[in-house]
Amino acid sequence: MKNILFIIEKEFKQIFRNKAMLPIIFVMPIIQLFLLSNAATFDIRNLKIGINDNDKSTLSKELFRKIASSNYFVLTSIPKSISEAETELDIGKIDIYLEIPPNFEKNIINKNIDNDNTIYMLFNAIDGTKAGLGNFYLQSIIGDFSGSIIKYNKSIYFSPEEMIVFKNIGITYSNWYNPELNYNNFMLPGILVLLVTMIGTFLSAMNIVREKEIGTIDQINVTPIKKYEFIIGKLMPLLIIGTFELIFGMFIAVIIFKVPLVGNGLVILSFGIIYLIACLGLGFLISTTTDNQQQAMFISWFILVIFILLSGLFTPIESMPEWVKYITIFNPVKYFIEVVRLVMLKGSGFGDIGRHFLIISVFAISLNSLAVMRYKKTNI
Repeated sequence: MKNILFIIEKEFKQIFRNKAMLPIIFVMPIIQLFLLSNAATFDIRNLKIGINDNDKSTLSKELFRKIASSNYFVLTSIPKSISEAETELDIGKIDIYLEIPPNFEKNIINKNIDNDNTIYMLFNAIDGTKAGLGNFYLQSIIGDFSGSIIKYNKSIYFSPEEMIVFKNIGITYSNWYNPELNYNNFMLPGILVLLVTMIGTFLSAMNIVREKEIGTIDQINVTPIKKYEFIIGKLMPLLIIGTFELIFGMFIAVIIFKVPLVGNGLVILSFGIIYLIACLGLGFLISTTTDNQQQAMFISWFILVIFILLSGLFTPIESMPEWVKYITIFNPVKYFIEVVRLVMLKGSGFGDIGRHFLIISVFAISLNSLAVMRYKKTNI
């Protein structure tokens, strides 16, 4: 035990003497959390739209107004034809073109619901997500507009017999766990997990290999310190720092970004400690197999990119191919993101995430055991 305490003391002294490492540990996560929480969102706004109203009637102007006044669209052009709109799409002046046909209001009043009343739309689909969401937003606005015509003007445009077509169907819905569909509530827990993962893995990956580069590893190897004592002594300071980062990140998420914490924060903290042990074990395993810090950083980044892309943060795992879903079983990042979201947004407790605890504990034990076995201690 005394040997482990000596190593822990040495590690803390080395960390706080290294002026380049302190900003990486304490400043970088805060900046990244603030930047990524505002940049990583699926809520697309300010889509550039061009609208051509060929009818100029009361109804067409009302539809024009509803679209132009939406927070999702910015009216940047009024093309006079499809060819002009295609040119503007090519040069990036607009993202979406919408054309209201002639006799739009007249066809509605005359009950002509054939293709003569079709609203034409063009999308710049280089960014498929932007085009898909733009299409969804427009259809929602047009659908709401259509419903308001039927609701408020049925006595003018349609007789009671004709209104049989438009049955009164009421739709009531509620969004559980994230009622306002706030993307910060969805993304911030995942971003917090990524930052903790990156800090824990990168620092531990560079730790032992740095001792190799400066030559102090040989001095440690001739001491009576056992391999497991060496790994534990290396692990504990980084675990304390990583736990501090997690607590501080949760504080920022809840206090500043108003992400709800429905469940018990101790559940996240308990899981986070085991998760950090797994990440540190992975970093130490990388560190014992590389010869310099450049190699350690490259391998760490290669592994973390795969973990991040397969974590379900940016792309739902359910949407991935079947063979990729099997690979995500071995991704610890996926389990921590699920746990943070379940606890913060849903209020899950220890009983609800027992399976996640078991899996991440297996990861932690396996990776650190491999790191201990892989570390070669040679007595001279």
